[in-house]
Amino acid sequence: MSTSVQRLQNTGTAMRQALFTQDWAAIGELDLQCRQAVEDAIVDAADDDGALRARMEELLELYKELVTACQAERQRLASELVQLNQSHQGAKVYQLFG
Repeated sequence: MSTSVQRLQNTGTAMRQALFTQDWAAIGELDLQCRQAVEDAIVDAADDDGALRARMEELLELYKELVTACQAERQRLASELVQLNQSHQGAKVYQLFG
């Protein structure tokens, strides 16, 4: 396995760990590293096409999981914002009549 394909695998592993801990800042940084690792691996992995294909399939699954997790987090935050806004509006009404 070429060094760039190994780097791609390591970056994917780190991203999966960041997803597990919901470390969104780390995911953002690792995404950039992963993009660069993919570019490097495509250039370097002409000899080891099978290993590159396997890593790319793993990354595809990981990114599917990331999209699902991000959508769930976005929905959770949207719900929190709606509740906060409703509480704020309720406090305004209470102040008007209180």
